[in-house]
Amino acid sequence: MRSLLVILSLLTLGCLASINTATAQVSSDGTLSTTVTSPDGSNFTIDNGDRAGGNLFHSFSQFSVPNGGSAVFQNPTDVQNIISRVTGGAISNIDGLIRTQGSANLFLLNPTGIVFGPNASLNIGGSFFATTANSLLFGDGVEFSATNLQTPPVLSVNIPIGLRFRDNPGDITNQSIAVDNSGNPVGLQVQKGNSLALVGGDVNLLDGGRLTAAGGRIELGGLAQAGTVGLETNSNTFRLNFPSNILLSNVTLANDARVAVRGNGGGDIAVNTNTFTATNGGRLVGGIEGTATKKGGDITVKSNEFNISGVGRSGLGAGIYQQLVANASGDAGNINQSPTHF
Repeated sequence: MRSLLVILSLLTLGCLASINTATAQVSSDGTLSTTVTSPDGSNFTIDNGDRAGGNLFHSFSQFSVPNGGSAVFQNPTDVQNIISRVTGGAISNIDGLIRTQGSANLFLLNPTGIVFGPNASLNIGGSFFATTANSLLFGDGVEFSATNLQTPPVLSVNIPIGLRFRDNPGDITNQSIAVDNSGNPVGLQVQKGNSLALVGGDVNLLDGGRLTAAGGRIELGGLAQAGTVGLETNSNTFRLNFPSNILLSNVTLANDARVAVRGNGGGDIAVNTNTFTATNGGRLVGGIEGTATKKGGDITVKSNEFNISGVGRSGLGAGIYQQLVANASGDAGNINQSPTHF
């Protein structure tokens, strides 16, 4: 009996290993000229794609990166936006590095769902936009869809102006606690002044998961039913316009999860949600730091219900903070809270 249990245990472990290997994969779906190569099944190089003006389009059947692995986009450095969709119906499990060339913004579209693990990190020059919308909309009427496939799809030279969601969009979860070069935990981080957006379904930051955009802009939110979210782009920053007549999804920050834009002024956080929950040290952090005298940006949370409670392992309470630190002086910025109407 003991031998049988050992064999069953080994078989179970083998099955789990196979599942992990299967999900840790980046592969083209063949609808565009995207090519993916890998020397080891963990580190992936992404070449080619279809270009339209400053936009470079990629289409994947799967996009998951294991711990210790990487997905490297070899885009020309004059590309402004890398626009990527995942069409195979599997959640993107990302626990390694995503890297791009130059200052391009990166859009990652997977309607099924996106999970960033504890070791997930970004090395990109522009802004990062992850969404479970089923398509991106462009000003010339083009729709780049991850669920309604055309071969080849119609592409646009314009910048995206909106996100179209189906019913029951997938969720986005972030648990990244990756550190910067100084050893400070920053999680998913973009360079100073750029934007970072997670737009679901429900958006969950758990177990210390962090988002960092010093002096930039972070947006969280999503829809709980079919609808369209407007998108405004100004250089490398994004602003979202949520509809007022559609039920929004929920945003949760738990167990020391942190969203931070504090820097040398100007950093904004915008959250659009039905229920905003921050527990056990989960927090939004803005304000200014350093020796310069500047004005911080605003933190705006639009929600029908606020659940904020509990102290995390860090010793900090859950909440929304605008701070002046490290010899800074000036106006740390406003905190705006209001209900979401639908």
